This record gives sequence, C-alpha cells and structure tokens, in this order.
Amino acid sequence: MQMEILETILLYLPVIGLLALVQLALMIFAIVHAVTHQNFRIGNLTIWIIVIIVINLLGPILYFIIGRGEAEEESDEHT
Repeated sequence: MQMEILETILLYLPVIGLLALVQLALMIFAIVHAVTHQNFRIGNLTIWIIVIIVINLLGPILYFIIGRGEAEEESDEHT
C-alpha cells in the first residue's frame, strides 16, 4: 500500500514541480510589476502585495486582471 502511494507521488512529481515553478515565476513577476508600476485600478500597493503573496496562484492572476492600472502614456508633443 505504501509503495503504491510512493510510486504515485514519484509519477506526479515532475508535474507538481513544474506547477510550483510557474506559480513562483508568476508571483515574482506580479510583485515586480506592482512595485515598478504604481498605478492600480483598485486598491494600493500594500493590498496587492498581500493578495499576490497570500492567495498564491490566484493572487497574481487577480492582480493582472483587475488590479493592474493602465500605463501612463508619455506625451508626444515635440515643439
């Protein structure tokens, strides 16, 4: 019985590891984006950092869907 459980864990370990790496990369990218782009549709930086870290995979996705503000456009006025 224990051997079957161990074999099952070893079978799914690469998939779990890949998902963990994707989750970590998405979390880091969301935190870096939130810190460098200080405009948000809803909330502020502190709230979004907490959401990104605490809600793991769903937090960064929520940030990019509803939290990320539009980038400020630079004016192209050349006089």
